[in-house]
Amino acid sequence: MGGFFGVASKEDCVADLFYGTDYHSHMGTSRGGMVVLGEQGFKRNIHDISDTPFRTKFEPDLYKHIGNMGLGVISDYEDQPMLIGSHLGRYAIVTVGRVDNLRTLAEEILREQAVHYSEMKGNEFNPTEVIASLINQQDNLVNGLRHVHEKVEGSCSVLLLTDDGIYASRDRLGRTPVVIGRKDGAVAATLETCAFPNLGYEIDRELGPGEIVRLTADAVEQLSPPGDQMQICAFLWIYYGFPASNYEGINVEEARYRCGAALARADSAQVDIVAGVPDSGVGHAIGYASEAGIPYGRPFVKYTPTWPRSFMPQEQRVRDLVARMKLIPIREQIAGKRLLFCEDSIVRGTQLKDVIRRLFDTGAREVHMRPACPPLICSCKFLNFSRSRSELDLAGRKAIADIGGDATNDLGEYADPSSAKYKAMVESIRTRLGLTSLQYQMLDDMIEAIGLPREKLCTYCWNGESLYEQTPGAASQAKRDRRDRELETVS
Repeated sequence: MGGFFGVASKEDCVADLFYGTDYHSHMGTSRGGMVVLGEQGFKRNIHDISDTPFRTKFEPDLYKHIGNMGLGVISDYEDQPMLIGSHLGRYAIVTVGRVDNLRTLAEEILREQAVHYSEMKGNEFNPTEVIASLINQQDNLVNGLRHVHEKVEGSCSVLLLTDDGIYASRDRLGRTPVVIGRKDGAVAATLETCAFPNLGYEIDRELGPGEIVRLTADAVEQLSPPGDQMQICAFLWIYYGFPASNYEGINVEEARYRCGAALARADSAQVDIVAGVPDSGVGHAIGYASEAGIPYGRPFVKYTPTWPRSFMPQEQRVRDLVARMKLIPIREQIAGKRLLFCEDSIVRGTQLKDVIRRLFDTGAREVHMRPACPPLICSCKFLNFSRSRSELDLAGRKAIADIGGDATNDLGEYADPSSAKYKAMVESIRTRLGLTSLQYQMLDDMIEAIGLPREKLCTYCWNGESLYEQTPGAASQAKRDRRDRELETVS
């Protein structure tokens, strides 16, 4: 998914920029970048962080950076930040999001303007470079950022570093957060608020959907007001977000405790220990154990000093090896026990299947799984959440295929916990993973645990529905499908 951090300061900003960006490392998978604007102009560094932490790669570069304003980014795929010279002046740009119509936009710009793209890898366009091209089609930066909101299908939040300050723009539907923080002599913009406390920043406010502001060392100037429609990604609270972060005033860890408690209230399993699949399942498990009055334990511990994150390697075989090597079982917590694990979600289930097998091999009597969200039946088209090459890689879609279902015509039934097709899908997943029992979180319970109104949360991964359109004036497929079903019922 990625994350960014920007700071404007009366003093040198490099230390805050370095650590603030590093606090987004859990969001990123591929590239890290920093750019500082000082008396000598822009100074930029970009490194591959797929197998080495951000701090390790960037510490040797810090002495080269001196300036009062800067941007940092952890990126999914593309090299960022980019340095742009245009009729709007010079600026550096970082983006977070996913541009579904990237190729269409890039080719449209190529046809209409005498431009070129220099950051291509093979036949792939760099999304950040295309966003810069959209901005440069307008007569000023604010109109350029508004233009991005109008044209992008998917999502795109942007930070621009200019001589006049840092422009911060939140995605049109607010799918990713952008939060402003202040301390004496400095103002910062971040995706993850966990970057603020240890750097001395206090949360000032969150940008609304589509809002654009300009940051200087002692001011936040609104340049374009927010819209009234929001679809922030619910998965931020369930999985992606760091426990110490807040979005829309709601803390991630507290939301996970509530998710776990909701799982416990809906459950009747008789178990000896409740545990979380490390690390993102831990908060959910603590909430479950507290609500159910069952001891919380750690049948697996994570060895992280030398093993990198398991989803970073591109090859599935390497991801599986990393996941296996860093989770060490504790036999005394496992042998002869009835274990219940809380997990943030089941995406493909490839690594989870190995974990379950190892638990039984270590002597577990029973293994029950309680994911903190419903079954994932759609790949995210708004953020780069899943690395699956195909939607059919999802555990839910595999199960639908296994039971002979057709997800293209009756996906809604597989999202309905009261339907026979939903129950058959879950049973297929349970059998494939080798679990004693499998019970997913109800969507309504998950939404209540987060604490925002349903209409403000994106739940597309779980039900294939998007309340608002990706681009103004377009009709969503989900709404068309609902309308067609209603017409059929009437006729």
